[in-house]
Amino acid sequence: MNALLITNVRIGDGGAADILIRDGRIAGIGGGLAGDGAAIEDGAGLIAIPGLVDAHTHLDKSLIGWPWYRNDVGGGNLMAMIENEREVRRELGLDAHVQSMRHALRAVGHGTTLLRSHVDVDTGQGVRAIEGVLETVGKLAGIVEIETVAFPQSGLMIRDGTADLMDEALKLGADLVGGLDPCGVDRDPKGHLDAIFGLAERHGKGIDIHLHERGDLGLFTLDMLLERTEALGMQGKVAVSHAFCLGMNDYLRVEAMLERLARADVRIMTTAPSSIEVPKVTQLLAHGVRIGAGNDGVQDTWGPYGNGDMLERAKLLGLRNNLRKDAEVALALDICSGAAAEAMGTERRALEVGAPGDVVLVEGESVAQAVVRHAPRKLVVKAGRITARDGSALVEAP
Repeated sequence: MNALLITNVRIGDGGAADILIRDGRIAGIGGGLAGDGAAIEDGAGLIAIPGLVDAHTHLDKSLIGWPWYRNDVGGGNLMAMIENEREVRRELGLDAHVQSMRHALRAVGHGTTLLRSHVDVDTGQGVRAIEGVLETVGKLAGIVEIETVAFPQSGLMIRDGTADLMDEALKLGADLVGGLDPCGVDRDPKGHLDAIFGLAERHGKGIDIHLHERGDLGLFTLDMLLERTEALGMQGKVAVSHAFCLGMNDYLRVEAMLERLARADVRIMTTAPSSIEVPKVTQLLAHGVRIGAGNDGVQDTWGPYGNGDMLERAKLLGLRNNLRKDAEVALALDICSGAAAEAMGTERRALEVGAPGDVVLVEGESVAQAVVRHAPRKLVVKAGRITARDGSALVEAP
């Protein structure tokens, strides 16, 4: 069946309507639409929102399906957490395909139709995690779109051979080049940025770099990154995840950096953590910087939190950024949906004729209440295909 008619839904905070999806795209929105042989689903007066988008997560790291992991490593030492993760991964013999299937299908149950996953590449496991997640990408085709980032979590310049493994991961099919704290981890910003931009140029890929570096150090790294972005003509092809330095108190310097980021069309991916300074989403948007949001790690060795739910993440984003008005909460939702898709460089998810046929039905009197409550999703549709009901994916996780 290549057509689906969802009847009796509310479009955001508007009135009732039907949504017709044909050949993967929204073909009509309005009252009394004729399905012409389409499968019909009764929306029962629920609110329809566009498919949710997780623009920053780690499918290969999740411990979903394992017994409770007792975490004895605090969050104050990044390298200690990285080393602990490598050790636990070896001890448990984690299978990146199995874990990524479990994580991705949980996200599908919560309404995610598009996500970007950073996947570890290091000298301890080589490219096995990339291979496992790429297997998941193939198996879940048509259920959720997954972009992969070859991610040097253990460091790039400080671990000989990692750059060659990154090259191999990109040849295998990783979609983007990742990076990590060129100063704070590798202590070689020039070498690190030369390496990742070189890989991007060689393979014709974009970049999404983790930048946890705070304050002046982070701004220094951003300055070097922008120089390369502009010199290599990579405007619109570079994203910075976290970018904690943009939350620093030096307002004038941050404003100047945001203007440069907007000119170079460098995108920012945030996870809205509560324990550290973060970029202010309204400030980013005011400067024209594209922004997306993600769950980051979900129940892994880094922390016990998270469940893969981007509607809940929209609530956390609103709390972190003091978004209180209904229209502001709707903005938080957009950063976890349509705006995030644009920040990833793909089509905006929207309830508009011609847009991708990704639709989620949620409970609530309004969009804002739906975000705050984040009740189980009643129906999730990907390109006209029903992928989840009542909070659970229709495909069984391993």
